[in-house]
Amino acid sequence: MKKPYILIVEDEAAIAELIAINLRHSGFECEIASDSAEAQSMVFERVPDLVLLDWMLPSMSGFSLAKQWRSQTETKLLPIIMLTAKAEEADKVASLDAGMDDYITKPFSTKELLARVRALLRRRAPSVLVSGSLLTVGVISMDSASHRVMAEDKEVKLAPTEFKLLTALLQQGDKVLKRETLQNMVWGHYNDIDERTVDVHIKRLREALTAVSAVAAAQVETIRGMGYRLSKSAL
Repeated sequence: MKKPYILIVEDEAAIAELIAINLRHSGFECEIASDSAEAQSMVFERVPDLVLLDWMLPSMSGFSLAKQWRSQTETKLLPIIMLTAKAEEADKVASLDAGMDDYITKPFSTKELLARVRALLRRRAPSVLVSGSLLTVGVISMDSASHRVMAEDKEVKLAPTEFKLLTALLQQGDKVLKRETLQNMVWGHYNDIDERTVDVHIKRLREALTAVSAVAAAQVETIRGMGYRLSKSAL
C-alpha cells in the first residue's frame, strides 16, 4: 500500500521540517515547498493527497494560492488544510468560505495536526488510508511491503506499471474505474499518454495473471463504455 503523499507549503524551515518529521514517523510521505511558486511547480509534477498550506508566504500568499487551485480543474478538489497565526473569527470564516477544507491556528500540537490530516483524508480520499500492507480481492492478493503479488498461492511477476495498475484496482475493490481515472492514478494528472495506453497495460496485466491463474485473469473485467473493474470472483 502506498503511503499518503502530503505537500507542506511553509516558508519557516524549522516548522516545515518538524511537521515533515512527524508526518513521516506516522506513515506519510511528504515534501516541502517554501513558497507559492515552488508549491505550484511541485503540484504540477505530482498532485498530492493533501496540502498543508501556510497562509503567510512570500510573494503570493497561501490564501491566494489556495483560491487559484480551487479555480483549476486539476486541483479544484485538492484537500487543503490552512496553517496560520491568524486567529480572528473573520479570518477563519474567509478561509472556509474560500474553499479550504480545514483551518489550524499556530501554535498547534502535533497530535491535533495528525488527527486533522487523517480526518480530512478519511472524508476526501479514504482509499489512501487503507490499513495494513495486504490487499486481497478474490484469488488475487498483494503485499505492498514486500512488493509481491499472489494468485491462488502462486507468485505473479509484474512490471512496475502493471503493479501500479493492479494496486489501483485492488484499492477500489469491485468498483469500476474509468480509463481516465486509472491514467491519473498510475501516471499522474499531468502526462502525455492517451487512454489507449491504459488498455495496453491492462492487456499485459491480464497476460501476467493468466500465466499463473486463469481465474485471477478473469477477475480483471472490462466494463464496456466505462472502464475496468477487479471483480471479487471470476464470472
